[in-house]
Amino acid sequence: MNKKVIVNDLIQHNYVYYLTEPVGENFHPDFQPELTPAQMLELGVFGGKYMTDCKNEFPAQWFVNAKLATGKKDISLNFFQVDASLPLKHWQDKGWINPNDPRGWFQWYCRYYMGRRLPEEDRRQIRRWLAIRRHVGAIKKNCVALDLDCRKKQRQALLHWAYDSRKI
Repeated sequence: MNKKVIVNDLIQHNYVYYLTEPVGENFHPDFQPELTPAQMLELGVFGGKYMTDCKNEFPAQWFVNAKLATGKKDISLNFFQVDASLPLKHWQDKGWINPNDPRGWFQWYCRYYMGRRLPEEDRRQIRRWLAIRRHVGAIKKNCVALDLDCRKKQRQALLHWAYDSRKI
């Protein structure tokens, strides 16, 4: 396979990576996201501002029903209509951003989903994804099942990490 992808968006210029796996397949056995990137974008994540300048990198189908902001971040576009994000600067200051994916985890997931594999970074991001699962437990402990008004910020944060918090 080894399809070459060249990225030119507002944050990355002439960044090159290769797709070595089929789209949406051959994930690490510990990584079982409940939502695809397209489903996440359609539900409403990151105030609709995450992917507005990098549509050319990903399938056009991902954006057909995506909730994207036309200007600044718009929290009303989020599924739970709450802000569950920290600024990118916070993530950068904590050292959580890898230069390959300067927008963070969701960018990594989109590229992983498309078939890019970076073994060391994949392990790191999958560990982070697994750690977020603790929020599922908090919702189950503190909310009546399927009460989508309970812990909306945690539920939105889980959506940002491809957990379908609508089912909890």
